[in-house]
Amino acid sequence: MARISIFAALYGASTVLGLELPNGVGRLPALGWNSWNAYFCDVDQSKIMQAANAMVDLGFKDAGYEYVVLDDCWSEQGGRDPVTSRLVPNTTKFPDGMSGTADQVHDLGLKYGMYSSAGTMTCGRYPGSLGYEMIDAETFAAWGVDYLKYDNCFPSPEWIDDCFACNGDPNFDSVGKVNGSCTDETPVTSYYSWNNTSPFCAYEFPVDGVNYTAKYTALKFKIMERALLAQNRTILYSLCEWGVDQVWTWGNATGSSWRMSNDIGFGDASWSRILEILNVNSFLLDWTDFWGRNDPDMLEVGNGLSLEQEHSHFALWALMKGPLLMGTDLTNLTQTQISILQNKYLLAFNQDPIIGKPARPYKWGINPDYTFNSTHPAMYWSGASSNGTMVALLNPTNETMMMSAVYAEIPQLDAGKSYPVTEVWSGESVGCKSDSVEAEVAAHDTAVFLFGEACS
Repeated sequence: MARISIFAALYGASTVLGLELPNGVGRLPALGWNSWNAYFCDVDQSKIMQAANAMVDLGFKDAGYEYVVLDDCWSEQGGRDPVTSRLVPNTTKFPDGMSGTADQVHDLGLKYGMYSSAGTMTCGRYPGSLGYEMIDAETFAAWGVDYLKYDNCFPSPEWIDDCFACNGDPNFDSVGKVNGSCTDETPVTSYYSWNNTSPFCAYEFPVDGVNYTAKYTALKFKIMERALLAQNRTILYSLCEWGVDQVWTWGNATGSSWRMSNDIGFGDASWSRILEILNVNSFLLDWTDFWGRNDPDMLEVGNGLSLEQEHSHFALWALMKGPLLMGTDLTNLTQTQISILQNKYLLAFNQDPIIGKPARPYKWGINPDYTFNSTHPAMYWSGASSNGTMVALLNPTNETMMMSAVYAEIPQLDAGKSYPVTEVWSGESVGCKSDSVEAEVAAHDTAVFLFGEACS
């Protein structure tokens, strides 16, 4: 049985409840692959098994990647079984059904993940799980599912308890509120379905002093958590709720990870979006530890980034100890991209069994410390690990620059000592260095160094 334990989250005096699952499931960030950013709705059993086999053949399984996650658009769009009310797989796309696909993934020594939404429909407008949580949890368990990504699309009006706007969705008024009042001047954030043809509702805005744990968003995600825990199969629960209602303050008592912002995007990756997410998450890292973590969304290595951007994206995602779910056609990866995704130093940091806290900024760089800036986030990062101190120097600018890791500025290092230094991308030793380590960092690149135990 799963159990709840309490550990301190170093955010003021707050504590959070950590959801502990059997056999250590969810204790460390999930590693794997997700179909969405590779195929969107054009998904089928052949593509899932192609990815699963590529994970084995290309060495990802040996590197620790284990989850193969089928995202949206896998079910019949017309509805549920009229007798059992169960979700019905599209057997044209999945001729062996979900159980058959899961069995094939399991036969490779991997774990199988699936997708649903805490709404009347998924983001691709397939049947959602709102109101059917127990039935769907039972179905997923019967199919052999090991991981559930649970989205936040199309909540019905009674599940929205703050101002919202829908900008054209005929199912809702343009502005509404369940409790209290709203005006036309209320600021609104709109979210759109995956093909941008049908805008749908999204809602509200963090307000200091609000108990977000008691709000409807938290409740509907909690209902699915309870349904999953009632099954005789351990299913890792990933909340894809876009940072709504300050999920980092309650997500750890509900699931193993929670999205702390909106999507990273799909298709060709956006460097600007990566910087935006990095900037937001740099202020939320106190909420990440063993058994629960902020999720900055899927990896975009292989989706149109430059080599330097891929370095930065993977390095910071690994150092923030978010889940690392690849989101590309694995068979098209270059050997360089495979090497980035399988970097043993960064994966070891992300999966450290002894230290659960992520790396965090120790200096912002261009901006004064603690500056919220979506184009120039924190540039200097460090974190303790079982293997030593990891230091990352991010250059978000458009020009090459010299950057220095100065020991006196790094919390984990002693200015009076020397340390053996390894350059993480090449794995080469830099030697025993004192005072600082300098690097010429290309535009959009990140230099990463591992500092071992003091050598003098």
